[in-house]
Amino acid sequence: MPELPEVETTRRGVAPYLQDRRVEALLVRQPRLRWPVPQQLAALLEGQQVREVARRGKYLLIGFDAGTLLVHLGMSGSLRLVPREQPPGKHDHVDLVLDSGLALRLTDPRRFGAVLWQPLETVHELLASLGPEPLSADFDAACLQRACKGRRSPIKQVIMDSKVVVGVGNIYANEALFAAGIHPKRAAGRISAERLTVLVGEIKAVLARAIEQGGTTLRDFVGGDGKPGYFAQQLNVYGRAGKACVRCGAPLREIRLGQRSTVFCPNCQK
Repeated sequence: MPELPEVETTRRGVAPYLQDRRVEALLVRQPRLRWPVPQQLAALLEGQQVREVARRGKYLLIGFDAGTLLVHLGMSGSLRLVPREQPPGKHDHVDLVLDSGLALRLTDPRRFGAVLWQPLETVHELLASLGPEPLSADFDAACLQRACKGRRSPIKQVIMDSKVVVGVGNIYANEALFAAGIHPKRAAGRISAERLTVLVGEIKAVLARAIEQGGTTLRDFVGGDGKPGYFAQQLNVYGRAGKACVRCGAPLREIRLGQRSTVFCPNCQK
């Protein structure tokens, strides 16, 4: 699943081609995505000018005077800029056709993505309960300490809770916990303030490095400019079960937490 760094990479890739362009049409070939594409969306967007291209968690937000288009890539989705006349493939479900002659094309083989609408001066229900952005000043040690206080849940599940902090998906939760030396199953409420402070710093550092290098290429993801991410070359634990720890050489172990693959070093993470 594309995670926050991949979505941010996509945003940066497509933003220069969307900013200030006018929408000539919205072509919906398959409206049955994770949620149905609103029927009135094509008529609403025609003639609208793109005012901004932002991101909230894993949602790409394309802002117009009348509201905001929400795009989620789901499990296997990608966005590419293509010539408007380029014939669509089997899984090319939605085109945002621009006055530049390009189209922003959503490709989504599994159809778990979404194209939704947020009217002006409203907050979509999918965004309303989201926690702070992990790279913002709002997500700090005090924020995580409040979220962990008294909780018996494994720390990995806490930092992957979008109500606590958005966008810390499975890959980066594994990597940040390894970097902080914290066992993923440790009860959140039993971790000291000092160790949580370290964890916040590592979450920010891991995500920042991933964004800088263009996200992580795993199966289906490529950036909006067609270039793959490169962070996979630097993964220390994720996808490396049974291999030697880069710090101590011990075999990395894999367990399931919340139905997610969780890889850790039994020596380095306590």
